[in-house]
Amino acid sequence: MDTLEAIRTRRSVRNFTADPVSAEDLQDLLQAGMQAPSAKNEQPWHFIVIDDMEVLHAIPEFHPHAKMLLEAPLAILVCSDRKLEVKRASWLQDCSAATENILLAAHAKGLGGVWLGIFPDSDRVFGMQSLLGMPKDIRPVALVAIGHPASRPEPVDRFDKTRVHHNQW
Repeated sequence: MDTLEAIRTRRSVRNFTADPVSAEDLQDLLQAGMQAPSAKNEQPWHFIVIDDMEVLHAIPEFHPHAKMLLEAPLAILVCSDRKLEVKRASWLQDCSAATENILLAAHAKGLGGVWLGIFPDSDRVFGMQSLLGMPKDIRPVALVAIGHPASRPEPVDRFDKTRVHHNQW
């Protein structure tokens, strides 16, 4: 699948089979995340792979939109390390780019995924930090549920030329 096809056909997948994600596929997703662009090449990210079912099943207790984790075989938590954030305003964009790379890589490999926002919701941030015993300098940003799709939503063309402006409003 070429890049434009992946971008145009990727959809959020919220239903998964029980099939595990291979170690090779997981490695490819993590490498894709770390290939994301990063302001001043800070690369402030850390990734926590969650494949313990007890941990995955605890997340919907504090994240109301995470019910799919009851089916997903794994999730990747994208975090920012405050000690690596030299240019304070860029960590959120850097981690968001890493998250999108993971989603596109999952789609390209035939896997499904969905982006679950963590930051800036304080209940979700605290919930993840507490559940995973995270150091205080590590900020959870986004959680990506990943697995083999039980169903795959049809692609939708979201292009809207009325939202495009050239040189001025």
